[in-house]
Amino acid sequence: MIEDLKGAEAWRIFRIISEFTEGIDKLSTLDFAITIFGSARLKPGDAHYDTALSISRKLADEKFSIITGGGPGVMEAANRGAIEGHSRSVGLNIALPEEQQANPYQNVSLRFRYFFVRKVMFIKESMGYVCMPGGFGTLDEFFEALTLMQTHKIYPLPLVLFGTEFWQGLLDWVNTTLLKEGLISPEDLDLITLTDDVDEVIDIMLKHRDWKRQQIKLTPHESAGA
Repeated sequence: MIEDLKGAEAWRIFRIISEFTEGIDKLSTLDFAITIFGSARLKPGDAHYDTALSISRKLADEKFSIITGGGPGVMEAANRGAIEGHSRSVGLNIALPEEQQANPYQNVSLRFRYFFVRKVMFIKESMGYVCMPGGFGTLDEFFEALTLMQTHKIYPLPLVLFGTEFWQGLLDWVNTTLLKEGLISPEDLDLITLTDDVDEVIDIMLKHRDWKRQQIKLTPHESAGA
């Protein structure tokens, strides 16, 4: 019995490796991609759905690829905006006990069994995050990205919270509790942008892309001189 359990655990490693391998292979041709997170429960016509669609469409018009979790709601809106803007529309779908229904607006679609593999793909392939209103999953993805930047495990990337009315209460708690008690540093909050302006989101991502392009140009020269 114990040997059977050990064997099952060993095979699980191969499933994990296969998910990493497929994800890296399929996403290796992405250029500059923005991940948009948000609730799966919102419907077309909801203000947050429509805003996500607008943000995604404008980013697609600027030749950004769009990455989402592949499901309905805000994710559908973001993938739809990418398709309407003739850009790469990536869905990183997840297998759940209550089956997630993949939205139809994906021209690159992956399905993951393991949340942690999927999270690595989000971080690895994105040069910016837009967090629309959402539930526990959105909060998890927001704080994961924030923690990785705070601990210098990844380079800083734009981390935008869209919707002041939705997000302000959380940020107030962060300021009045975490910061007040010295559990975070004031500069940690500089990693977050809160906005209600769609055009500000686009401007933030364009400026960061320009910066990244400059870094790419500089890297070969720096390496040659090392």
